[in-house]
Amino acid sequence: MPPVKRGRRGVSDADDEDDDYRRRRDRNNEAVKKSRFKSKQRTQETFTRVNKLKAENQVLEEKVKTLTKDLQFLKDLFMEYASNSQDPKFEGIDLEKLLEDVTDEKKDASSSK
Repeated sequence: MPPVKRGRRGVSDADDEDDDYRRRRDRNNEAVKKSRFKSKQRTQETFTRVNKLKAENQVLEEKVKTLTKDLQFLKDLFMEYASNSQDPKFEGIDLEKLLEDVTDEKKDASSSK
């Protein structure tokens, strides 16, 4: 909206004000375009990063599942060996207690604090 012309100024004064107003509006419009572009760019970068992290998280969760299965297999294998072994070093040892998950021990320790 152009400035209101008041008083008895000459035509050239009004034209100067219109030109000044137009320059300010044009600069503002460019600044707004630039700001909106940067905002959209940041949003897109965030969206891309979120998708990348989700994919990475999914890979890591699959790896945890695989390693958990491997650990359980090795525990079972050890228990089978230790229970059938005639080796005296396994006598008097609570093998079940020995093979408890470390996470269970950490949970117990943190809950007692």
